[in-house]
Amino acid sequence: MPTPPPTGPLCTRATLASDLRALGVEPGETLLVHSSLSSLGWVCGGRVAVVQALLDALGPDGTLVVPAHTGDNSDPKDWGNPPVPEEWWPAVREATPAYDPLTTPTSGIGVIPEAVRSWPGALRSAHPQTSFAAVGPAAAVLTAGHAQDCMLGERSPLARLEKADARVLLLGAGFDSCTAFHLAEYRIPSPVAENGRAVMTPQGRRWVTVRETSVSSDRFDELGADYERDRPVVRGTVGAATVRLFPLADAVAYAEKWLPVHRPGDV
Repeated sequence: MPTPPPTGPLCTRATLASDLRALGVEPGETLLVHSSLSSLGWVCGGRVAVVQALLDALGPDGTLVVPAHTGDNSDPKDWGNPPVPEEWWPAVREATPAYDPLTTPTSGIGVIPEAVRSWPGALRSAHPQTSFAAVGPAAAVLTAGHAQDCMLGERSPLARLEKADARVLLLGAGFDSCTAFHLAEYRIPSPVAENGRAVMTPQGRRWVTVRETSVSSDRFDELGADYERDRPVVRGTVGAATVRLFPLADAVAYAEKWLPVHRPGDV
């Protein structure tokens, strides 16, 4: 059978930038973007056009930030999608490449963050599992000082984004992808977990285990629905995608109150 024609709408760098401006993205601001390329429609230029459009809307004084996570640099005992045989675990721990901010690709978060990570001038934070990448004048400040034992807390780019009055753009992504909510988990009583990963040390590559606040996106979709009901969230469309735009600090403050009530088992 013949391949069916692509479904629209047709999106270009120019139309995407226009939609972003109409939504309310402002030149000069700092924007944390969670994204889904497939939600936009048929994008001429793919992921590159989307990044170009975001940078066009932000202008030369704005800064684009994305999660650049590397969830596969983790202990194989925790893998479930898919799991690997227990007899493989020692070999996997021994062979996993050490995290390198310059070369380690993103994993599990879509193709747009990978395009930003490799963008000319992009900077990336140092955490071997939950790094962020940024392009723009504030990139160095936002990505600096990401502590190895603080995935998404006070010594991560999320806290720096909060201080910078950044906004969050969910570009075809749901609230279950909203990393800002994780910052709230560090500000309420939360369990602690041990996480293993391959890192580069002055002595060379090492497999290390670190105790960190345990983070989970469980019920973030419900948290987001309540947040959107109670707080001023801009909602619109970019291409075919449903898009939400809101202040990061406001979302974190709301989550700090919501999580202890609705996820009391975590406390």
